[in-house]
Amino acid sequence: MPTLRLLSYNVRSMRDDRAALARVIRSAEPDVVCIQEAPRFLRWRSTCAALARTSGLVVVGGGRPAAANLVMSTLGVDVVKGVDVLFSKDPGLHQRGCALAVLRVRAATFAVAGTHLDVKDGPRLRHVGELHAAIATHVPADVPAIVAGDVNEGPGRPAWQALTEQGVDAFAAAGVGSGFTSSAAHPHQRIDGIFVDRRITVVSARVLDGPDVLMASDHRPLLAELSLE
Repeated sequence: MPTLRLLSYNVRSMRDDRAALARVIRSAEPDVVCIQEAPRFLRWRSTCAALARTSGLVVVGGGRPAAANLVMSTLGVDVVKGVDVLFSKDPGLHQRGCALAVLRVRAATFAVAGTHLDVKDGPRLRHVGELHAAIATHVPADVPAIVAGDVNEGPGRPAWQALTEQGVDAFAAAGVGSGFTSSAAHPHQRIDGIFVDRRITVVSARVLDGPDVLMASDHRPLLAELSLE
């Protein structure tokens, strides 16, 4: 069965060391990357394209139309479909959404949904429902879906639990270490997650560390290896 290396990473709008950021992504050797807080203002398309290029990847979809969620992949991943989704917006809060893509690696077809949920409890939980509704609308029932992103809360909280009702928490299933992703300099909480359709097997999961990680963003990236059954 094909194996997929999926990286989820909040890059803080690339306000930190961009060269270090590209090195972190390349070192993980991912097949697919779900980026949160991708550039979304002036020249966002070219900046996202530059991130993909320097990381040895290509842009699949997302960016500003997906509320700063971006999906990138290697050329070995075929793109079947891409959809930018915006969630309902609350006054005074950031626009939230997801970058959704149906992809194929060799004979295996799967979907990824990269998202960054709200800082407020109510909207955050509501947006999980909207995320799952978007997946149900745009992804065929026989295609397994993976959700990856910055949840803005940890395990055991309502939105996290709602995500685990639809998918397995990859780190809880096969993680090594604490799983803390925030902050990069002082990791003390696990608020970034990868939630995997039960038709896919989680082989491993880990949070990346190292000097470049400390320079690249205020989050640490989460890498999962998945067997696409």
